[in-house]
Amino acid sequence: MQPTNRSSRILLPVKLWFIWFSLIAALGVSYIPTGRLPGVPDWVAMVLAFWCIREPLRVGMGTAFVFGLLVDIGHGAAMGQHALAYVVLAYLTTWLSRRVLWFSPLEQALHVLPVLLLAQLLMVVARLAAGAEFPGWWYFLSSFTAAALWVPLTFLLLLPQYQPVDRDDNRPI
Repeated sequence: MQPTNRSSRILLPVKLWFIWFSLIAALGVSYIPTGRLPGVPDWVAMVLAFWCIREPLRVGMGTAFVFGLLVDIGHGAAMGQHALAYVVLAYLTTWLSRRVLWFSPLEQALHVLPVLLLAQLLMVVARLAAGAEFPGWWYFLSSFTAAALWVPLTFLLLLPQYQPVDRDDNRPI
């Protein structure tokens, strides 16, 4: 008997254009001015962590550095604060990728949450080193929001890879 939480569908290989499209779309969403609203997730960090887990040979620390600089430029942040945090995030999620893929998306969210919190902590330390003030403890709420959105994000980003269900009686698999 097959476990109920696992899909019996086979995933197609991901297209490289879709990876870049999703990262650029996340970058565009992160450029939307939200002010100081607590709990708004770091979309680029979420999508970057997802692809570092799913495709560690295609998305890694180089991609994280480039998108970190783009986020720094777009937000007017201290140059390199997002780049540093995203490189550490990419390193840790790539390191965890073989382990995390064994779990369901809900359990994956629990593994990704500490990595997202560490990335945010690095950004706060970089800001404080540059002379900014502490943003407050509500700043860290966005990591919990990102972890809560991990399951829908996983479904959305894996949607193009699902193979259509067509039954072939002549195939043994």
